[in-house]
Amino acid sequence: MSAADAADAALDAELIAKAIAARGVAYAPYSRFTVGAAIRASGATFIGANVENASYGLCICAERTAISAAVVAGHRTLERVAVSTGASPPSSPCGACRQVLLEFAPDPAAVRVIAVNDAGERREWTLAELIPAGFTGRELPTI
Repeated sequence: MSAADAADAALDAELIAKAIAARGVAYAPYSRFTVGAAIRASGATFIGANVENASYGLCICAERTAISAAVVAGHRTLERVAVSTGASPPSSPCGACRQVLLEFAPDPAAVRVIAVNDAGERREWTLAELIPAGFTGRELPTI
């Protein structure tokens, strides 16, 4: 294994462990579907967990919680994402989260998204695979 491959594997392991830990603090009393996420943005790691509300439209997903933490800390270049759920196979981010992640991905084909579950199953995609032809804002008129 090359040094770069070893560094990638170590980063994956770190993000997965943090996503699993974040899932442990999720607030999901209605769906009981807990989700944890860890993202790497501009060289720093941020975590998030889903937070539900009795008014379902006010719920926020783990991935959007993590990206919000990154943005508040001044980190806006998404590099990698790990998501932990109890689903089998592991769940990918929802459509809304895919769109929000895309906002901060200069190269969606370079952003890896890893999903894991309690059984040790793992799935991987690039963000470009999860949201092909996504709306990036480049379509908006310039002022």
